[in-house]
Amino acid sequence: MKGDWQADKAVAKAILSDPGLRRKVMRISLIIDLSLFAIGLWLIDGWLEQAALRFLLWWAACGLVTVWLILFAVYDALMVIQETKNQR
Repeated sequence: MKGDWQADKAVAKAILSDPGLRRKVMRISLIIDLSLFAIGLWLIDGWLEQAALRFLLWWAACGLVTVWLILFAVYDALMVIQETKNQR
């Protein structure tokens, strides 16, 4: 269990410290987010309308992915600002 935590921290640190990898993860997250929205709006809209809980859970998941993406983008912007300041 502790080894898993250390491995997860190492992966997170690698993603956050490498700008190329960070943007790749953001790109994948954006594709997932847009796919979830499209699926919810056009493919399974009738199925989602049949149960309120199902509807809420689907759109809550979409909201969580969106918040994740926004936080990641803000972090990336802050890192770009920091890197620019460090280059001066």
